[in-house]
Amino acid sequence: MSKPVIATTSLAGCFGCHMSILDIDERILQLIELVEFNKSPVDDIKTFTKPVDIGIIEGGCCNSENVEVLRSFRKNCKILISLGECAIMGGLPAMRNGIPVEECIEEAYLNGPTVQLNKERILPNDDELPMLLDRVYPCHEIVKIDYFLPGCPPRADLIWEALVALITGNPLKLPYEVVKFD
Repeated sequence: MSKPVIATTSLAGCFGCHMSILDIDERILQLIELVEFNKSPVDDIKTFTKPVDIGIIEGGCCNSENVEVLRSFRKNCKILISLGECAIMGGLPAMRNGIPVEECIEEAYLNGPTVQLNKERILPNDDELPMLLDRVYPCHEIVKIDYFLPGCPPRADLIWEALVALITGNPLKLPYEVVKFD
């Protein structure tokens, strides 16, 4: 019998949720016995090579590339999980949501305290660069999300319990101690 396939990715965020996945410590060996990773920083596979049972998304959508990756995950994953505050609510990257994009770009490339060397006042302008969105969007505003695991980052035990329940088909039991809201 084939193992369930898991894919993970990071959008606009800090990669802390992936660090929390790795914080399941020695249980990562049990997880590898239970599942196969596909398209994930865990195995460094960059593209989907087969249908995926569980997709895990960390980070929100701040640019066109994030939206494209998220839509690709929705298309290729039977179950999609928003992992962490950035995926669920936009997190720290969403602090720019009250500031116009033009103002953010000017601060980053023209007027910020660390851009004194940009004397020609050059702004990034290449077709290969993803376009910034008007704000940072939580994943559920772009695609249908099946499960939400909160925390910044979510506790490793929460990730472990949720994955094992989904993989084994058992009910998800989440004691209050493993759920972290911040």
